[in-house]
Amino acid sequence: MRSRTLTVLLLVGILLTAVSLARNARHLRLPGVDTGFQPIQPIAFSHRLHAGELAVGCLYCHFAAEKSRRAGIPPASVCMNCHQYVAATLGALREEDKQAEETKRDPKPVESPELRKLYDALALGADLRPDPSREPVPIVWSRVHDLPDFAYFDHRPHVAATVACQSCHGPVETMEVVRQEASLTMGWCVKCHRKNSGRTESGKPVDPPLDCATCHY
Repeated sequence: MRSRTLTVLLLVGILLTAVSLARNARHLRLPGVDTGFQPIQPIAFSHRLHAGELAVGCLYCHFAAEKSRRAGIPPASVCMNCHQYVAATLGALREEDKQAEETKRDPKPVESPELRKLYDALALGADLRPDPSREPVPIVWSRVHDLPDFAYFDHRPHVAATVACQSCHGPVETMEVVRQEASLTMGWCVKCHRKNSGRTESGKPVDPPLDCATCHY
């Protein structure tokens, strides 16, 4: 009798677990698979504008990808290479010029609210010079592409083999807000390595490794 009771309880437990899994199946996903992840960033930086319309090369901002394992987030000083001179969009400047002409006054300085966030992080005043009364604060960007700790990825050999950034990151030049385009799973990476095995680049063979120790060591 006791054995039969335990069996019934075990079957009931399995049934309830199965029902629970079925109800939540649409919420289940493999660990680390964040395809479509698109966090809102502290500053609304448009890759569509910069990498797309203005054709700024990926490596201009993410210069570490050639020399380091990680591409990294560009320091604010890279942004200031341009934005010490460009403080607003062309449309905003033209609108201010139009209003100034209509009201017969001199155009006022125009500053984008999003760029003001950059200037505030660098403790810059209205004249874009350091404000001694303030302290710079780091910009806390949300990481979009984040592999699990047990996987090792190095940007350097991929950049050296002229792998296009879009191969892994998708058409970033069309994205207003960057999202994770690929699954970045082991199978996805291995498929790419197999596909490019035997390819030549600048007269040199490209031989992507397939052994486990390449990414897991």
